[in-house]
Amino acid sequence: MNLNFDLAKPQTLAAFIDHTLLKPEATKHQVRQLCEEALEHHFFSVCVNSWMITTCREVLKTTKVNICSVVGFPLGTSESSVKSFETTRALNMGAHEIDMVINVGALKAQEYSYVEKEIQSVVRAAEGRLVKVILETCLLNDEEKKKACELSLSAGAHFVKTSTGFSTGGATVADVTLMKAAVGTRAQVKASGGIRDLETAAQMISAGATRLGTSSGVLLVKGQNAAGRNY
Repeated sequence: MNLNFDLAKPQTLAAFIDHTLLKPEATKHQVRQLCEEALEHHFFSVCVNSWMITTCREVLKTTKVNICSVVGFPLGTSESSVKSFETTRALNMGAHEIDMVINVGALKAQEYSYVEKEIQSVVRAAEGRLVKVILETCLLNDEEKKKACELSLSAGAHFVKTSTGFSTGGATVADVTLMKAAVGTRAQVKASGGIRDLETAAQMISAGATRLGTSSGVLLVKGQNAAGRNY
């Protein structure tokens, strides 16, 4: 993917965007609108909770817009077999990609074998579909972030992702830079959480992100900012 995003042509941002709606109060009507916006603006995907996959499929089934579903969201504390089951179920419902939340507590306790095997179990359940591992970087120090990237690579994940957007902080340029250095060309980086203006989006891409998770995509591709949004 071309990382030379041009601020003067904000519509070129669309191919980087996972158009996101993960709020617990989201309705099917709002998710249908999300899908229509993704179609109109040519976003890469929509990212939703699993119970909304069927709704997305109804709108997007004959299109090129992917459906991304979250697993173990937002805390990452589900038991490993539950995350694997969620993955299988989401794909059977029509999802194309999986964004799973890492077990932060296990990582911080240096239970590395558990963390790696859990990611690996989701990768296996995904059967070749893209798996993005959400690190929740705001809860980790730099060494823990590097270790999480290493474990994600060893487990066969395709992406590492900064944040859920539901914890104490979102994506930072420093974290994207660190994660890109850690995974190199072996995986990609998704920045998510707090990407509400074009300058921030451009900085994330310049730092190495090839995908952006945001609920502000429509405003961004129109060259506007979205102050006050959380995700």
